[in-house]
Amino acid sequence: MSCSCLVVDILYMKRHESIRAYQLVFDSGSIIAGLILNYSGFFGKRVWRTNHGEPLLDGSNRNRSSTDIGSGHSTNSLFENASILSILSFSWIGPLLSVGHEKTLELKDVPQLATNDSVHTVFPIFKSILQSYARATAHCRITSFMLVKALILTVWAQYLLVIFYALLSSVASFVGPYLLDYLVRYLSSDRKVANQGYILVMAFIMSKIVESVCDRHFNFRIVQIRIRVRSSLVALLYQKGLMLSSCSRQSVTSGEILTYMSTDASRVGDLSWFILHLLSVPVQIILSLLILYPRIGVASLVSLMATFLVMLLNIPLTKCEQNYIEKLMESKDNRIKATTEILKNMRILKLQAWEMTFLSKVMELRKTETKWLWKFAYTSAAATFLFSCSSIFVAVVAFGTCMLMGIPLETGKVLSALATFRLLQDPIFSLPDVISGLVQTKVSADRISTFLNLEDLQHVVQKLPRDGCEVSVEVSNGNFAWDPSSQNLTLKELNLQVLKGRKVAVCGIVGSGKTSLLHCILGEVPKISGAVKLYGTTSYVSQSPWILSGSIQDNVLFGKQMDNVKYERVLEACSLKKDLEIMPLGDQTIIGERGINLSGGQKQRVQIARALYHDADIYLFDDPFSAVDAHTASHLFKECLLGLLSSKTVVYVTHQVEFLPSADLILVIRDGRVAEAGTYTELVDSGTEFRQLVNAHSHALVSSDLLDLDPQSSSDSTQVGHSYSMVPKQKESVCEETNSMPDEDSTKGQLVQEEEREKGKVGFEVYWRYITMAYKGTLVPFIILSLISFQILEICGNYWMALEVPLSDDTEPRVSGSTLISVYVALAVGSSVCILVRTMLTMTAGLKTATLLFNSMHTCIFRAPISFFDSTPTGRILSRVSSEQGGVDMYIPFLFSSFAFLIIRCLGTITVMSQVAWPIFIVFIPVFCTSFWYQQYYISTSRELSRLLGVCRAPVIQHFAESLSGAVSVRSFDQENEFVNTNYNLSNDFSRLQFHTAGAMEWLSFRLDILSILTFAFSMIFLICMPYGVIDPGIAGLAVTYGLNFDMIQTSFIWILCNLENEIISVERILQYSSIPSEPPLIVEDNRPDHSWPSKGEIDIVNIQVRYGLTMPFILRGLTCTFPGGKKTGIVGRTGSGKSTLIQTIFRIIDPAVGHIFIDGTDISTIGLHDLRSRLGIIPQEPIMFQGTLRNNLDPLDEYTDEEIWETLDCCQLGEEIRRKELKLDSGVAENGENWSVGQRQLVCLGRVILKKSKILVLDEATASVDTSTDIIIQNTLRQQFSESTVITVAHRITSVISSDLVLVLENGVIVELGSPKNLLANKSSLFAKLVSEYTTRFYDASK
Repeated sequence: MSCSCLVVDILYMKRHESIRAYQLVFDSGSIIAGLILNYSGFFGKRVWRTNHGEPLLDGSNRNRSSTDIGSGHSTNSLFENASILSILSFSWIGPLLSVGHEKTLELKDVPQLATNDSVHTVFPIFKSILQSYARATAHCRITSFMLVKALILTVWAQYLLVIFYALLSSVASFVGPYLLDYLVRYLSSDRKVANQGYILVMAFIMSKIVESVCDRHFNFRIVQIRIRVRSSLVALLYQKGLMLSSCSRQSVTSGEILTYMSTDASRVGDLSWFILHLLSVPVQIILSLLILYPRIGVASLVSLMATFLVMLLNIPLTKCEQNYIEKLMESKDNRIKATTEILKNMRILKLQAWEMTFLSKVMELRKTETKWLWKFAYTSAAATFLFSCSSIFVAVVAFGTCMLMGIPLETGKVLSALATFRLLQDPIFSLPDVISGLVQTKVSADRISTFLNLEDLQHVVQKLPRDGCEVSVEVSNGNFAWDPSSQNLTLKELNLQVLKGRKVAVCGIVGSGKTSLLHCILGEVPKISGAVKLYGTTSYVSQSPWILSGSIQDNVLFGKQMDNVKYERVLEACSLKKDLEIMPLGDQTIIGERGINLSGGQKQRVQIARALYHDADIYLFDDPFSAVDAHTASHLFKECLLGLLSSKTVVYVTHQVEFLPSADLILVIRDGRVAEAGTYTELVDSGTEFRQLVNAHSHALVSSDLLDLDPQSSSDSTQVGHSYSMVPKQKESVCEETNSMPDEDSTKGQLVQEEEREKGKVGFEVYWRYITMAYKGTLVPFIILSLISFQILEICGNYWMALEVPLSDDTEPRVSGSTLISVYVALAVGSSVCILVRTMLTMTAGLKTATLLFNSMHTCIFRAPISFFDSTPTGRILSRVSSEQGGVDMYIPFLFSSFAFLIIRCLGTITVMSQVAWPIFIVFIPVFCTSFWYQQYYISTSRELSRLLGVCRAPVIQHFAESLSGAVSVRSFDQENEFVNTNYNLSNDFSRLQFHTAGAMEWLSFRLDILSILTFAFSMIFLICMPYGVIDPGIAGLAVTYGLNFDMIQTSFIWILCNLENEIISVERILQYSSIPSEPPLIVEDNRPDHSWPSKGEIDIVNIQVRYGLTMPFILRGLTCTFPGGKKTGIVGRTGSGKSTLIQTIFRIIDPAVGHIFIDGTDISTIGLHDLRSRLGIIPQEPIMFQGTLRNNLDPLDEYTDEEIWETLDCCQLGEEIRRKELKLDSGVAENGENWSVGQRQLVCLGRVILKKSKILVLDEATASVDTSTDIIIQNTLRQQFSESTVITVAHRITSVISSDLVLVLENGVIVELGSPKNLLANKSSLFAKLVSEYTTRFYDASK
């Protein structure tokens, strides 16, 4: 600008008068100052130092983990330490942009949030305000109004600042239209007033600078408010999730809670923008009237009424859009909820050959979602058409009123009015959208407040200090019910007193209330009456292992400080030493989601180690020994319960009778009551219920002739037991076994890798595939043609008005008023039709592309091998199928269309401006090149920040989901604060990426605005310097009208370009998951087995060698054996011997590297996976139930009648229990089957295979969670139902395999013994005999 002024002074003013000295001084001084400020603002770097004197982006800092960085509150904040000038010009973000331009950004390179933006600071303020409002109500209820009010008061200072920016920007934006009339008059006059033109130019330029600065800081501060609001709500929802009562937890699913966090919290965060937009509308209306009334008089009021009339016409469309959005969100919630459950249980779906059936269910849900998407798209297109027609309608009404009332129209007034209408158009006609957004925000706030009002877990347990008290647990007259409104009590008339240091065993049949007893001691079951007192701290081991994503060491320490001596002692007691020696990185090995790369036994031992290391006063164990083999169970019981915990109070649930004699007190639970209580000897002598349990166990041993064995005959079995080794990543359960990664280095040795992300520029192929995916790109040329037509027609309409409207009252109009208006209306309606066509075609192409991407990605995910799910956390997949798919559905089509629109609009604006100021190209070309350079400089950082945002979103979701599933364990260990702090850190990591993404965007936009203003200033100076009469004042005014919006157009163009490259990353990430290597084909058409296959069920295994990776050792080494058809085969062996790997190989979860498996003479590698797996049956160790009804869980494919289902329920001992339920077969199943006991879930899984009646059945620890008497009934049922089937049993209970026709003993992946149980037992030195001896020894000792 300074240079331009100097050029004007020298070239033009010199011709008319002498140049004054002060003008040259001002010009020269402004040039020097401008150079200094531009250099310092654009290129200046400032080294910020922390309190420790470390440079912000020092290399040592880069080596810190993201967790370390995330835990910081104020260290290394660029924004917090920036100067006023740096904040105004956004130069504070410069160091980050410099690093991002030089290298690929990592999370550790991104500076920290300012203290005031951190959730550690914001949330306590918000929580205290909200609590004060809640306490003022009668029942401490939180309303959505309270929630919003508390959020506003939390960020009130930022709100005031943003309101100031909004008001100043509104005033500055109307300066241009106000001065436009004066400019046209000046250009059409003889210019007698000295320097009037320069004053006008200066006013135009200053208003644009003020508008730019205010807009940039308005947008940035809005994002800052949004970050604070979102992080506060996420923290509040997380803490509420940890404190939900059991009834509340069953009333809301994890998927719904995650939706509150991911969608509703973000939507409430947008509230500030909606409110401020709503408040700015009256201000802009007043400003527009101040401009229009002096020019067109009463017509301005009529035009305002027309504006509101069109807005009213838009209300029905807005209501339709709101309704469609609500339906769309509801259908999306249902799809995400179903997808989440499917992903968690993908292994069982593949084993049962159900994955494609469940994929079709997801596709059906997507069809419903797409239906609402299409309706929303058509409604949106209609609203866009109405919006584009609105300015025409308002202008026609205004100018028509002027003609009817005799108000003279002049070029300056018309251009000023058109510019004002254009400014007023956006706020007025987006008002319905704003109101719709406010309604949606209210819906989200209502959903969140409803969730916050759910009942918290009541503190029914009195936690008292030990203080030498001899009692540890005391329950007096206790009555408890999971559902307090139900008449059926879960636990009745409970009176219990456990003395300090005593061991209390709890036993009983399936569903009797054993687990509920432990939960009642922990305070998890609602108390109806009575009192519960705990003297000391607690540790809890759940029946279904709960493992956190992280290292084994992190899971054991669980927030405690490292004590090496105690840590080593705990590992030894839990038999984890040998496991860790074999694992790639020892105790630093990262455990996958839900402990996916650990066996069931390993997960249970890690849980026990966590409890032991916690060093509590009271220990509660829920059947922890059922998941491990006999030797390991004996070792754990001896070393843990009787060793490290010898002086502690322990209450343990068990189905294994051999662990009962060591108890000081045994409780026998029956129908929610303590049926019997006493020592082992007392109960054996007098206890009826207890004697039945012991007799059932004895009967199982007697029927197998095991009691006749001399328990001392294999005294060396213990030594053998200690010598077993553990194969890395080996699984005891087929439903938990997984692939292993090559141990190449400390990163690749982990099963779960850091999320893969592309680096560098998004390839052109991604854009091309997106554009040409729908209808092979045939709609794209028509979209571009409609955009070009729109631009041409719009320019023609504006030219028509500028040329045909007279310059002043005394000029005779060249056309009549009706002709003037008619032609204008025709051209404007034509341009609006082009917009309608463009919108419809864009929506059609965009939704078709979104559908194709969705189908491709989901098909690849469902067809991916199980190793993909083992190594990929669910949060990563959910991120793609939810938020990123949502962007592809709604946002990216708009970005592509807007990008093309702005290119054409920018060219049109330059064309119009060049008609009167052709030298603008002298400035425009270097300005555009500079703008493009800035965009390239910025995008390298912005692109990686967007990718990191996608990467950091998943850990927040994953940690939230893990915490919800393990809330009982978190509370029992008193680790709520530790988990809340982790949530804070993860939320801050996500927020700082959002914060710096917004800062980088505004850094670029501010510089582009300045460059655009420079172009506008040059054209303005050129216009006023042109001699009178050289250019048409009307055309000059039109050029200025377009120039007023040029900065917005250019900035929007670059902004859309950058945003498009950032958002296209969603397409890139979806395409990543559309190219996942798939399993072998489901069906091989040329080699499909007969419908009767397998008819015999004979399995021939020929020299198979199996490993989990090309660089991994073989797990199974040269196995050759035959499982006779129609016979029962038991597979035994110590942990890591290869039992479950063999099962997985039969199901082709993993294919052998060498060898073949034949079933009835058919090589299973030659047939399709679906043909194979659908003919086999399996009962997994970890029972899976899906949310829905019992009927759907037993028969998900709807293949059987009710009579068949009831017959099956009777067979698996659930018939009577289900008949007592009100809804019978339609009884509800909560998420993960949490309202059913583990034993009941196991029986439901048994019912599935009985219904299926497969010729080959695999039982993988199928009865581990049931008592011995139920186990005997199940075994008898299986013998009856599958008398002619091949049954393969993997079990730790010897009684489950001792009656088999054949026993296969594995050790280190090799068959060491194969034969009938009788023959193997005859050889006292056989490994099988030693395993049996270990089992019987425990019962023999117990009997003594």
